Amino acid sequence: MLRYVAWQLKLPASRVYGVATFYHFFTLKPQGAHTCVVCTGTACYVKGANRILAAVEEHAHVKAGGTTADNQLSLLTARCIGACGIAPAVVYDNTVTPRQTPESTLEQIRKWVTP
Repeated sequence: MLRYVAWQLKLPASRVYGVATFYHFFTLKPQGAHTCVVCTGTACYVKGANRILAAVEEHAHVKAGGTTADNQLSLLTARCIGACGIAPAVVYDNTVTPRQTPESTLEQIRKWVTP
């Protein structure tokens, strides 16, 4: 697909690849049926984003940036989603959810992934 886009735009493939790998929400790997994006911006991090991320990684047996073996969940991080007032925020399937905890996040994840 990158080669096709490069050809259509009359650009070197390396330039298209650079754009595709620079922006966080472009991915070169297939994503799971569901996505969980943990904001790791300063406000979210200070309020516990690292604990949320660790809980999901342990429960779903997946590292940030990866997808579970059954392709049900892709776990992602974002430097900042611009929701600092409701930190820590987690985005479940494109829905921003405020004031998350490891427990509330696992409650959502359990709907998608069983250990």
